[in-house]
Amino acid sequence: MRKLRNSLVVPLLLVLAVSCGERDPQPKPRGYFRIDLPEKQYVTLDTMPHYSFEYPTYSTITPDFYSPQEKDWVNVEFPRFKGTIHISYKTVEDNLSDYLEDAYRMITKHITKATGITDSLVINKDRNVYGLVYSLDGEGVASPLQFYLTDSTEHFLRGSLYFNIYPNNDSMQPVIKFITDDVRHLINTLKWK
Repeated sequence: MRKLRNSLVVPLLLVLAVSCGERDPQPKPRGYFRIDLPEKQYVTLDTMPHYSFEYPTYSTITPDFYSPQEKDWVNVEFPRFKGTIHISYKTVEDNLSDYLEDAYRMITKHITKATGITDSLVINKDRNVYGLVYSLDGEGVASPLQFYLTDSTEHFLRGSLYFNIYPNNDSMQPVIKFITDDVRHLINTLKWK
C-alpha cells in the first residue's frame, strides 16, 4: 500500500511542477469609478437677446469669461462631470461662409487625435434651425462633441463640449453619451428671437 502511494506521489509532483511553470504576469484592466447620472429635467434659458433653449437642471449657465466683450456667449457647465458646453453666437451679415469655415477648422484641429468623426444633419423647418453635429471618437480627443446651428440669414450659434480633465473618452463614454443627449435636447428646443 505504501509502495502504491509513493508511486502515485512522484508522478503527481512531476505534473504539478511542470504545470506551475512561470508565466508572464498579466495586468488587470484598469477599473473606473461608477458614475451615477442624474434624472433628466430641463429649464429654459430665455435671457439671451437672440436665442433661447432648454438646458439641464443639473447644469449652470455662466457668461464666457474668456470673451467678456461677447455678451451672447455662454457656457453650460456640468460641475459634477467637470464638463462645459461653450456656446458662441454671431449675427450673420453676408459672412455665413466665414463662420462655417471657422466651425470646420475647429473640428479639424482634433483630427490628429480622433479615430473617427461622425456628423449628423440638423434640419428643423418649423423653427428654422439647420446645422451639423460632430461626434469625435478617440481616446485623446479634447472635445468629443461639437455643433453649429444657423437659420442661414441672421443667426449663427456654435457649441463645443470640453472636459476639465485629461481626455480619456473610453472611461468618460457614459458621461459623453449622457451630455450628448442634453445637447440634442438643446438643439431641438433652440428658438431664434
